[in-house]
Amino acid sequence: MVILITGASHTGKTYLAQKMLEKYKYPYLSIDHLKMGLIRSGNTDLTPISDDRELTDYLWPIVSEIIKTAIENKQNLIVEGCYIPCNWQKSFESKYLIDIACYCLVMSEKYIRKHFDDILKYADIIEKRLDDDFDIESVVEDNLYYLAFAQKNNVKLVLIDNEYTFEGVTL
Repeated sequence: MVILITGASHTGKTYLAQKMLEKYKYPYLSIDHLKMGLIRSGNTDLTPISDDRELTDYLWPIVSEIIKTAIENKQNLIVEGCYIPCNWQKSFESKYLIDIACYCLVMSEKYIRKHFDDILKYADIIEKRLDDDFDIESVVEDNLYYLAFAQKNNVKLVLIDNEYTFEGVTL
């Protein structure tokens, strides 16, 4: 089984992947780690602050082939990051899709406005963010984009509305 975790920045994708690794013993691939490895090694002219669409176009073909390899080898894998395109399913034949589940983490606007200080406080709970400049309005806008992404593409939505917990996520 391959589990994809996508969503807006600061929604806890890496945190959820880490918790799933601890609970289910599934390894996870952070697309951000792949991105930085490719950038730091000089394999791309893109930078950490390049446009997300450009990064997705560059990274997704690599990530989708890693996913296919995991499925072909009957290996479990969690892949997390915001560089999963809206049409991710088109990268796979049906024989692969049956072994992929995609979850999208979204914070409600109410949650963001009520807990923005906590979002700031826990922004780097798993990974250190070197350049993390964001404000409440950009967080709201980013989450609205991913809410539409999940609804339009029939992706399982994990809505963070009242509490910040993943105990109720069923795989």
